Amino acid sequence: MPSLRELEVGVMFWAEADPEQTIRRVKSAGARCGQLGIPGDMPLEGAAAAWKAALEAEEFTVVTVFASYTGESYADIPTVQRTVGFIPAATRAEREARTREVSDFAAGIGVESIACHIGFVPEDPSVPDYAAVRDLVRRVSDYAAGNRQVFALETGQEPAPVLLRFLCDVDRRNARINFDPANMILYGTGDPIEALGVLAPYVVSVHAKDGDWPPKDQPGALGTERRLGEGSVGMERFIAKLRGIGYKGTLNVEREAPDPGEKWRDVAAAVALLRRMTGTGA
Repeated sequence: MPSLRELEVGVMFWAEADPEQTIRRVKSAGARCGQLGIPGDMPLEGAAAAWKAALEAEEFTVVTVFASYTGESYADIPTVQRTVGFIPAATRAEREARTREVSDFAAGIGVESIACHIGFVPEDPSVPDYAAVRDLVRRVSDYAAGNRQVFALETGQEPAPVLLRFLCDVDRRNARINFDPANMILYGTGDPIEALGVLAPYVVSVHAKDGDWPPKDQPGALGTERRLGEGSVGMERFIAKLRGIGYKGTLNVEREAPDPGEKWRDVAAAVALLRRMTGTGA
């Protein structure tokens, strides 16, 4: 695998049926590394061997494997609260088992970090969901530690101080954060640059994504994702803050767009933009 540079620009992408074809599409956007998302319905038995061979053949580095779960929806904030991550009690057991499978898959392709959205962490630690999810994250973190991995929770669905307190309560050295600045804006949970300062000791990976705040006249609505550099994050501030906290990992472009052609054009433009901003070149 290639040796990665400080603040190397990568891409967050989703596994598809053909590993080599999937990786080549990411490479065509100008990246040689990234984060691999695993759809909730993707069969994992035997999958690691095929992906490992493809990554080696394409000389591509995966830095994080993301778990997602069947039944999740990001339509609006109330729907996210009901369906995403470990908060829904009815699906906790199967999602915990699935996360362990993703950890094993990641170990099989040589990746030392797994991540997911765990859902909205309750602000009140006395509610039953808080303790149940805390204990689940402890178990997943312990399992990941057995695979020599960190378990990163993605930001955005709660204010930074709430997530910080939760991580302190989890109390696992390998429980860390994948910081997504746009999510703080899309969910209306706080200024991402300030949040990055609060969570800095736990940040092991980041998304490079942009967006605008939720409309004030539509309670429960999410904000709107934008092309990188066209939203409210302020990518120059974000990169400066990352350098200020001593972050040296990858910048992983994430872009969700309904049209695949538009998505990959935007990803390629974002990769080029970040390289200019960071001075990392091709």
